[in-house]
Parts: sequence; structure tokens; C-alpha cells
Amino acid sequence: MLKINIDNLHKSFGEKSVLRGVNLSVEKGEILCIIGKSGSGKSVILKHLVGIIEPDDGTIAVDGVIMTGNNKKTKREIISKYGILFQGAALFDSMNIFDNIAFGLRRRGFDEDKIKTIVEESLIQVGLSGAGDKRPSELSGGMQKRAGLARSIAVRPEVMLYDEPTTGVDPITAGVVDRLILKMRDTFGMTSVVVTHDMTSAYRIADRIAMLYEGEIIFTGTDDEIRRSDNPYVKQFIEGTVYGPIKAI
Repeated sequence: MLKINIDNLHKSFGEKSVLRGVNLSVEKGEILCIIGKSGSGKSVILKHLVGIIEPDDGTIAVDGVIMTGNNKKTKREIISKYGILFQGAALFDSMNIFDNIAFGLRRRGFDEDKIKTIVEESLIQVGLSGAGDKRPSELSGGMQKRAGLARSIAVRPEVMLYDEPTTGVDPITAGVVDRLILKMRDTFGMTSVVVTHDMTSAYRIADRIAMLYEGEIIFTGTDDEIRRSDNPYVKQFIEGTVYGPIKAI
């Protein structure tokens, strides 16, 4: 389990300022959901966490070790402790599910007997036992998400990052995905960051919820606290109404 600290994070693309001094912490073993309307910068935070982009200012520290900046070795060491579930599962279409899950293990030099054991255990964890021979195209969207999660947990990450995990699936499948996120945390004790605009999902899984608006975190608290918030931006977003200070796109 690792603790994440984001301190005064700024990022602009050209003249567009996306993050304007984001301050956020994620405690060890916690599930933190980051919410906000489309284009608010949620995924930009995620890209900073995985080292795809560097901030214009500010730092990200994982267990007190700063990963932003020019120290590529430190960044690689920290990112190697991550598991990531992308919005579209991001499975390799040319590989069957077994080889998709085995991909990261093979890159780490595991022998094939150990890989077989871990892949089968990971498939069982996500309820896909026996699906290893199937291609991604043979699975439903929900099953692909579960296969993507199996690939992520196969490397036994200490931090899991989820990018819109319930987008594009029906409410029943979304409930399955949410239960898996909780199960992964409870089974492996991993710290989890979930980027979402699905409030039903956030209420189900989050220990805390942080709302991003116009590049700043305007609220952090539990699900009960966000329901009772009198912040007009927060209230409008969680109630999903067009009436309020947030303009519809």
C-alpha cells in the first residue's frame, strides 16, 4: 500500500489552463474517486500519476518519494507498482485473454509455469475462469473490463488507477465492476484512484470523493458529506440538474 500526495499541480496546454494548483492526497488502502464534468481535467491528473505528462509546476510524491521531474529511474520504479484499468479495457486484439494477462508478467521475466498460475488466479478473481483462450472480440464490454482488471492485478500492484471504469456498460454490469473494485482493494490492500462522472458508482465504492472544477479541487469528503454539501457547484453536479452555476456543454 502506498500513499499519494499531489501538491500545487499546475498544467496548461497552450493558452488553456487545465489544472490550477490541485492539492490532493490519497491514503494507503483508500479508494478515492475524482469526479467532475467532461473536460474538467480528471484524466489529466491521471496522466500525471502515470508519468505520461509532466506538470508545469507542483509535485507528485508516492510514499514521500517525488516522481515528477527529471529522475526517470525513480519514476519508472514507482510506476512499476501501478496497475491501470483504462476506459476501454485496452486489450490487445491480436492476443487471447491469457496472453493479454500474461503480457506484463512476461516483460518482468516470470517463468511460464508461474505465469500460468498467476493468470488463472487472476481470471478466477474477476469471475472469468476458463476464458483464457477467448479473444477480446468474443467478450462483452463488461467481460472485457474484467479481463482488463485481471491483467492489471496480475502484477500485484500497490496502487490501482481506474479511468472511467463504468463508462459504456449497463447498470447491472457497472455494479459488477464496482464490486470488483472493492474486492480488489479488500483482497490486495491496494490504494485506488478512480476517475469517474458516475455518481452511483462513486457512492458505492469511494472512501472519499474529490470534485474537480475549473482546474481546482473544490470539495473533498465522504459520500455523506458530499450529499450534504451546500456548495452550489457540488450540489448541481451530484444532482445532475441543468439549473445552477455550471454551464452545460
